[in-house]
Amino acid sequence: MKNNYHLVYGDFYANYIKLAESDDLLKTLKKNTRKFRAFMEEIPASKIDYAYAEGKWTIKQLLQHIIDAERVFSYRALRIGRFDTTPLAGFDENSWAEKADTTARGWKEMIKEFMRLRKSNIQMVGSFTKEALAAEGTASDNPMSTAALCFILAGHVQHHMNIIKERYL
Repeated sequence: MKNNYHLVYGDFYANYIKLAESDDLLKTLKKNTRKFRAFMEEIPASKIDYAYAEGKWTIKQLLQHIIDAERVFSYRALRIGRFDTTPLAGFDENSWAEKADTTARGWKEMIKEFMRLRKSNIQMVGSFTKEALAAEGTASDNPMSTAALCFILAGHVQHHMNIIKERYL
């Protein structure tokens, strides 16, 4: 799978790569985006602020995490795709979620924010040359290629859709 791309990534990211559905990066991202939007728009309003257990994120907080992670992964892809070999730090998603107050945020606006962000990321990915997609760097103390980060964008979203289906709905 994904044989046309130079994929380098740490073990932690293997499931995200696996969850990216296709060998074609742009088709994968576009399909994943359509599925995610439809899925988010079908979540009942009564479930948006629901957490399946004490100390777990609500679906709304989970969407904020997805938005934040999309920004982080795309920034990493941009840096590495521009052949910047500076090691890129990790981020503590739990700390970020704790500090991101979603209570006043509108659900539909959050979905729109993700869609705008993903549209921009698809344009960025489409602009990468074959060499840029094959570029390697370091992110979260792991070797990483640009193409791997781009597939991770889709796989991370799919991972969280699966969690929402299994644990929240």
